[in-house]
Amino acid sequence: MSNDKITEVGVNIQEKATVIWNIANALFGYFKPHEYGLVILPMTVVKRFHDCLLPTHAAVREQYEKVKKLAVIDGFLTRASGYQFYNTSKYTFDLLLSDPDNIEANFRDYLAGFSHNVQDVLAKFDFDNIIKRMVECNSLYLVIKEFASPKGYLGPDKIGAVDCGYIFEDLVRRFSESYDEEAGEAGPFVENGSALLDMLFEREQGSSFSL
Repeated sequence: MSNDKITEVGVNIQEKATVIWNIANALFGYFKPHEYGLVILPMTVVKRFHDCLLPTHAAVREQYEKVKKLAVIDGFLTRASGYQFYNTSKYTFDLLLSDPDNIEANFRDYLAGFSHNVQDVLAKFDFDNIIKRMVECNSLYLVIKEFASPKGYLGPDKIGAVDCGYIFEDLVRRFSESYDEEAGEAGPFVENGSALLDMLFEREQGSSFSL
């Protein structure tokens, strides 16, 4: 790859990371600036998984109805999704937005539909408590709406796994820097960033699709 091409790719990654980070504008007044990453990082992971799984969402739902009473169902559902992870919830981001009055319950239903390996990733973010905070300050719907917009799209047809990893890495860096500036410490959340990034790569690279 030429130096110009490398520079272009780097700029595009930074631009996408900036667009995602700016979604934090929806948190202004609700979260302190150094806390924005507590929302942006896990939501980025969720949206990446969502956009990867969206093309096979209906197929997974159909297969789930056939096998949900079996003792072991993961193999059926990963084959249907085309990835080593899946989501059996009826919800998508667009469907979540159609029912703002029940946004918390429906979003939790969506998250509970993920396979256990994805839920393990989200548990590292203490995401349950972050959702509670967003609900308390009425920002959950706004954040989901921003990630559901074209600027929040993270599908593999537009962003490959490697570039997505670089984008996430850039977001972790921004969060770490804001924590250093405003809170005086990076905190355990940022310290887990590399491990979380590795887990994200592992989930996608196990896919039977080319990302």
